[in-house]
Amino acid sequence: MIDFSKKEEIKHKLEEKAEILKAIAHPTRLCILAMLIRDSESNVTDIQCCLDVPQPTVSQHLSKLKYAGIVGSERSGTEIIYSIKNDEARKIVEFMLDKQQS
Repeated sequence: MIDFSKKEEIKHKLEEKAEILKAIAHPTRLCILAMLIRDSESNVTDIQCCLDVPQPTVSQHLSKLKYAGIVGSERSGTEIIYSIKNDEARKIVEFMLDKQQS
């Protein structure tokens, strides 16, 4: 049960959750996250090939996810490798995918 006597704390927590939902609320970003859940990490080229969208589009969506703190990146030579760093976003996408398979 939600304790509404801590109204400001609950409001702050819900605002944080809403930001996560806003960041992932696009089919391409959801697909990117699903791929990163499956593969644990990937580069833009591999993601782009699976999504069938232009590489700049994938880069823009990855940038939004990175800015929101959903994904992180590491440089490996000339490549940038992306992975999910926000467990809540991971759980949301996993939940959505599990429901689709039921």
